[in-house]
Amino acid sequence: MMFGRYRNANKKMRLRKKMLVAFSAVLFSSFFLTAVIFNIVIRMRMPATEEGYMPPQEHVFIGMAGTTQAALVVVMFFVAVVVTYFLANSITHPIEKLGKFALGIGSGNFKPNDYEFNDIELEELNAALNKSVRQLAVYDSEQKTFFQNASHELRTPLMSIKCYAEGLVYGLMDSKQAGETILAETDKLAELVSDLLYISKIDNITTAYATSVVNLVDIIKDSAGRQQAMADKGQISFAFTFDRETISYECVPELMARAIDNLISNAIRYASSEIAISCHKKQKHIVITVSDDGKGIDSEILPHVFERFYKGEGGNTGIGLAIVKSIVDQLNGSIKAENSDKGGAVFTINLPL
Repeated sequence: MMFGRYRNANKKMRLRKKMLVAFSAVLFSSFFLTAVIFNIVIRMRMPATEEGYMPPQEHVFIGMAGTTQAALVVVMFFVAVVVTYFLANSITHPIEKLGKFALGIGSGNFKPNDYEFNDIELEELNAALNKSVRQLAVYDSEQKTFFQNASHELRTPLMSIKCYAEGLVYGLMDSKQAGETILAETDKLAELVSDLLYISKIDNITTAYATSVVNLVDIIKDSAGRQQAMADKGQISFAFTFDRETISYECVPELMARAIDNLISNAIRYASSEIAISCHKKQKHIVITVSDDGKGIDSEILPHVFERFYKGEGGNTGIGLAIVKSIVDQLNGSIKAENSDKGGAVFTINLPL
């Protein structure tokens, strides 16, 4: 096995050496062939004597020509080697620089380089590497912020559960009140963990999802049906508006249902009496809107509603709307939040067909 590895290693050669050998061989062969042809032409053009051989002075001339040709071939060989060496360096040196840069990316260095190359292909390759580095830098920063915020959000209910549990152990709190608080914080913690796992799954750049063609009208109705009990509890009704009963769209059904679920649950939290949901097909886009008749979103909060762990007044975990945005981004769509003329909040999803 070791012999096999050694043999394979010997078969490998640096690109610079390959180019040096190849170009030198081609140039030297060209010059040598030219010299041979030149020598043959001279011999053919030399006049012969009546006896069929050339006089001595002609032999001397041919010998001098042959010596000159040999010297010229040697000189041209060294010229070919030098020219090829510099040509090989001009090609392999940028590749080596980009190789070291790529190794740095693997080590966690996400700082773009400022290399400039004369070759268009190398310039395009470097631009692609720099673009990837910037994307990885953003992703790395978001992940660090995500885990910092997640740690903080998880710590809060855990400390509350611990505090009330200690109160029960030492008899400092009413058992019923402490138990209800522990249950509420446990439910909150379970929901938070579920949201964290879900958004982590969506953000996983290696995750592959199976898509299928679904009817968005059915997904919206099913989502509203799952939350009908919560809406009834707050005396909130649903108003649907669809331009057709079947609006087909290719997506991941699980992700699309989760996005609609989160928008409806968010609307239930702030609506006064009604939630309006519509879905329309407009040219090459599908537009989904979820609006409520609440007091709307404060102007200071509006720009931050899709940020992770950002909780406005009455917010829960601060992840629900962030999950919606992540799902819409996966679909190459867009989502925006605004206030309607009547004062309620309106969330609009725009999906490209």
